[in-house]
Amino acid sequence: MVLATLLFATMGVCVKLASEFYAASEIVMYRGLVGAVMMALLSQRQGLSLKTRLPGMHVWRSISGVSSLCLWFYAISHLPLATAMTLNYMSSVWMALFLLGGAVLMGAQRLDWRLMASVLLGFAGVALILRPTLDQQQLWHGLAGLLSGMIAAMAYLQVTALGRAGEPELRVVFYFSLGGCVAGAVITGLTQGGLQPHTLWGAALLLAVGVLATTAQVCLTRAYSIGRPLVNACLQYLGIVFSFIYGMLLFKDPLTWQAAIGMLLIIGAGIAATLLRSRVAPPARDSQFNPADS
Repeated sequence: MVLATLLFATMGVCVKLASEFYAASEIVMYRGLVGAVMMALLSQRQGLSLKTRLPGMHVWRSISGVSSLCLWFYAISHLPLATAMTLNYMSSVWMALFLLGGAVLMGAQRLDWRLMASVLLGFAGVALILRPTLDQQQLWHGLAGLLSGMIAAMAYLQVTALGRAGEPELRVVFYFSLGGCVAGAVITGLTQGGLQPHTLWGAALLLAVGVLATTAQVCLTRAYSIGRPLVNACLQYLGIVFSFIYGMLLFKDPLTWQAAIGMLLIIGAGIAATLLRSRVAPPARDSQFNPADS
């Protein structure tokens, strides 16, 4: 999950740069195309069949994941990067609320309130670092970013279900990438009327988005397949730390005391969640899911 957050933060920088040349749906399409090709080649090399016995679960995972991705890229294109990332990282809080609601409906399921507190602590750190602001002209773009976080929470829970059902990461990411490519192409055709011409810099950015996002997706899928959703949610906040470091190095953003405290809160939430997981998780759980065995 830590590696996934670093790669996603790097991808966010590339998406922001690429949005000057391409629409959000077009970036989603190329991201999916690169990802599907990468996963097909890796699957062939490892002798893994892409045929699945769970097509319905993959369809719902693709619908939710692609919808969230399109909304997030749209928000990145029209909002400051810090604001868009903050809204998307609301997914962890949405996830905690979904799990709590599920526990209430099921009656028997019990949640660790310490883990949920860690999630909220991490989001407090996000708010301190990014301190997002929205003006009236950006309201609809902000709502798109907020909705992307809510739908992302659903997608992450579906990734967890696929992993528990025995689906390997490569297959999960392949179908998600394929869905993104198809959906991006359809939306681009309906809204843009065609593809934008390429420059060497633009093509390089699109390739970087695809490679970084796909590699990060494999790491994220692995994490959600073998870990507890709320623990991964806490560790995922490290993406904000990496993004803030990128801001300081690339855009000369100053290091404020609010940001320093926020990073400490994020890291502390991740460590607390990891310690809690080690105490309450079933023994040898991680060893039950090994892509090499597939």
